[in-house]
Amino acid sequence: MGSRFHRRGLRGSAALASVMAIGLGLAACSGSGGGTPKGAQSGSQGKDSVTVALRTPNWILPISAPGFTQGENAIFGAAQYRHLYEYRLDGSAKYNIDPERSMAEPPEVSDGGKTLTITLKDNTWSDGKPVTTRDVQFWYNLVSANKDKWASYRAGGFPDNIADFSVKDAKTFSLTTKKVYNTAWFVGNQLNRIVPLPQHAWDKDAATAKVSDLDTTPDGAKKVFDFLLAASKDPKTYATNELWQVNSGAWKLEKYVPNGEVVLTARENYSGADKPKLSKVVLRPFTGDDAEFNVLRAGEIDYGYLPPANLSQQKYLESKGYKVSPWYGWSITYLQLNYNNPKSGPLFKQLYLRQAMQMLIDQPTISKVIWSGMAAPTCGPVPLKPGTNGSSDGCAYSFDPAKARQLLEAHGWQVTPDGQTTCQKPGTGPDQCGEGIASGTPLAFTVTSQTGFAATTKMFAEIKSQMAKVGVELTIKEVPDSVAVTPACKPSEASCSWDMSFFGSQGSWYYPAFASGERLFATGAPVNLGGYSDPEADRLIEATQFSADEATLKAYNDHLAKDLPVLWMPNPVYQISAFRSDLQGVDPQDPMNGMFFQDWSWTS
Repeated sequence: MGSRFHRRGLRGSAALASVMAIGLGLAACSGSGGGTPKGAQSGSQGKDSVTVALRTPNWILPISAPGFTQGENAIFGAAQYRHLYEYRLDGSAKYNIDPERSMAEPPEVSDGGKTLTITLKDNTWSDGKPVTTRDVQFWYNLVSANKDKWASYRAGGFPDNIADFSVKDAKTFSLTTKKVYNTAWFVGNQLNRIVPLPQHAWDKDAATAKVSDLDTTPDGAKKVFDFLLAASKDPKTYATNELWQVNSGAWKLEKYVPNGEVVLTARENYSGADKPKLSKVVLRPFTGDDAEFNVLRAGEIDYGYLPPANLSQQKYLESKGYKVSPWYGWSITYLQLNYNNPKSGPLFKQLYLRQAMQMLIDQPTISKVIWSGMAAPTCGPVPLKPGTNGSSDGCAYSFDPAKARQLLEAHGWQVTPDGQTTCQKPGTGPDQCGEGIASGTPLAFTVTSQTGFAATTKMFAEIKSQMAKVGVELTIKEVPDSVAVTPACKPSEASCSWDMSFFGSQGSWYYPAFASGERLFATGAPVNLGGYSDPEADRLIEATQFSADEATLKAYNDHLAKDLPVLWMPNPVYQISAFRSDLQGVDPQDPMNGMFFQDWSWTS
């Protein structure tokens, strides 16, 4: 989700130190070269084009909206609309800002850390107009007036934490914060949201209206945003709507078929330093792993992925001219619990029950056997550096079915293996089931998961089997988009009927440069879908935003690792990428889930 639902947990202090250093030693399985698949040309679209397996994006506006935060949307958007800042986690640049891809110089910090002054580089829109601070101000005005419709908004966060936004001239603006923040956090997790928007083309409230300065008042900004929102919800017009013809990215949209193929073509007048080397990128969606792998084996796509269930086919693909490379992510994976569900919420609020359920998830075995070694246990909210081989040795709760049973029995449950465990001692005492749990209540839950991922299906079959051994009944319900059908909700809403939600077949959450949890686990956070709330977690999350002391991030990780806001799950690589060996510029793959097609080219 911007991150993927927007791309490894900690194993003690040494691991935390490696996280802080943010040095990437990305491991990759090298292909053996070889020829091209029989009957196919290297580069099935030709030497100036590439075909990529990717689910059809369904959101084009560079302001995220609830329910549209999937990774493919971020990739699609970034190809056409550049962020103010892009980042790289190799520790080589100030604040991890990528100096080549970014549209501005690193901020100059003054006023005791409160004021950040930013100077734009020379860039132009696709229609030749210069990108100026007015375009940044346009974005700022839209998100400020429409916070309730912006997926990245959290009360107290950006832009609530800004005391003053000031335009100095066409190239320079400043942001003054209300408090002194940890600069690394603010640059990595707040400024990362800014996307200059073409004010000269979009500042209107209807297709036939004239562009004006409508955004400069809150009411006007709401009208503009509603107009852009409506256009974004009409994907069949993406390739023809004149709004989307004006962009800043390396690519422009040539063809868009809803739930089908998408074609991006290189912009000849792209002003960024990272000029495209290809002329066309074709994005092809597939219904699932099997469909994609069959096409990959046939040599009909240039960049795809090897499903974990088919990892034994790696040598075959390499013999046919593909390179196989795991795409490691700056990510964690978890099973979301709905604390607001009127029926199951009171159960999930019991820490002992969360602990027992966590002890019934055999992360090491699932990672090794079901994910073919292409996953590692998640132990907490702060990931290990991408590519690090993990184990559950440092996890607060290891796989321990016997202890799980003891926990349940010690809290008033009659455990019935391969049957239905029920509450026998209702009440709030130390040996009772807990507040809001009636006598006879069963431990029965529905997991809403994703279709199209064979490893995910097998994983939940294993977890279901283990939980059944202590009488916890799981019903697995697979849907195409588990995020869309398990929204954040209030107990009074009919939509609050879901129990547990999984959207981690390619990583549940991909972090921005700074791996803090204000968007995930803070009370009221925008992607805290289950409604988890803990005062100590809120205090520790806030501390990471204000202190540069590495101990604050460790304290936050250690508390949530034990408090279990979610159930930690094996964290798979984003995918095991398979691409033609003569397609260069793909590796290393971005751990923050970006795809920069402009880096790609054919060697011959």
